[in-house]
Amino acid sequence: MKISFQGEPGAYSEQAVFNYFGNVETVPCESFDAMFDSVASGGSDAALAPIENSLAGSIHQNYDLLLRHDLHIVGEYLLRVQHCLIANPDVKKEDIKKAISHPQALGQCAGYLRNLGIKAEQAYDTAGSVKMLKESGARDVAAIASKRAAELYGMQILEEGIEDNAENYTRFLAVGREATVPAALSESKGKEEAKTSIVFTLKNVPGSLFKAMSVFALRDIDLTKIESRPLQGKPWEYLFYVDFIGSVEDETPKRALDHLGEYATTLRVLGSYPRFRG
Repeated sequence: MKISFQGEPGAYSEQAVFNYFGNVETVPCESFDAMFDSVASGGSDAALAPIENSLAGSIHQNYDLLLRHDLHIVGEYLLRVQHCLIANPDVKKEDIKKAISHPQALGQCAGYLRNLGIKAEQAYDTAGSVKMLKESGARDVAAIASKRAAELYGMQILEEGIEDNAENYTRFLAVGREATVPAALSESKGKEEAKTSIVFTLKNVPGSLFKAMSVFALRDIDLTKIESRPLQGKPWEYLFYVDFIGSVEDETPKRALDHLGEYATTLRVLGSYPRFRG
C-alpha cells in the first residue's frame, strides 16, 4: 500500500502512518491539498490526515478538504506527541539561542523555550526543521521534532519530552477512495464500536441547530465532536461537522439521519469506521 501524509520523512504524521497501517510505502506531501489530491488521483491508496490536537484544537483546513473531495473516512488513530530538542552533533544545550519548528510544536513547547531564553522561529514542518538545521550546520539553533526525525537525519537529541503538557495527542483520520462501513452492532456482537462522521447545513432560522441536535439526543446517541465552519460564498452561514458513536448500518443512527434530513438543507456522510481504542 501507498499512504500519503503531509510533511517530510520523520514527521509525526509518518510515524502515525506506520503505527496505524503497518509496513507500508509512505508518500510525503508538501501540503494537505497535495495529500488529498494524491488519494483522489490514485497516486496513493489512502492518506492519514491530522484533524485535531488535544492542546491546539481542530485543523480546519482538513475539514474543508474532506468536504471538497469525494473521499471517505475509513479509520482513525490517536498519536501521543512527544517533542524533542534536536541539534547538530556535539552542540550543547546552553549554546542554543533559537528553536525552529512548525508553529503548533513551538506553541506546545512555549513555556520550555521561554524558561531557557530560546527564541522561537516558525518553519513549515517539524521534520522539515530538522532537515533544514542539518543542511545549515548551525550550532546555535535547535529544531523541535520527533525522536524518529533526529535518528533519520543523524542529529543529536538534547532533551526529550519538552512539551509543556504531557497530555498531547493528535487525532488522525484515514481517508480513502472507497467506503468501508463497519457492520451493525448486532452483527459485530459488540466487538468493534463504530464512529460516524457527517457534515450538514441548515436554514438560518431560530431553533434550527437545536432541532438538528435533538435527533441524536432523543435516541441517546453519543456525540463525540461538533465543529462549525463558514459556508463559502454565503457569509454568516455555516457547515456543521458532527462525529457520533454508531454505524450507518445500525437502525438507530439510520433513523436519526433520516430525521436530520427533514431539517438539513444538505447532508453528507463522510464515513463510518471503527472507533480507535488505544
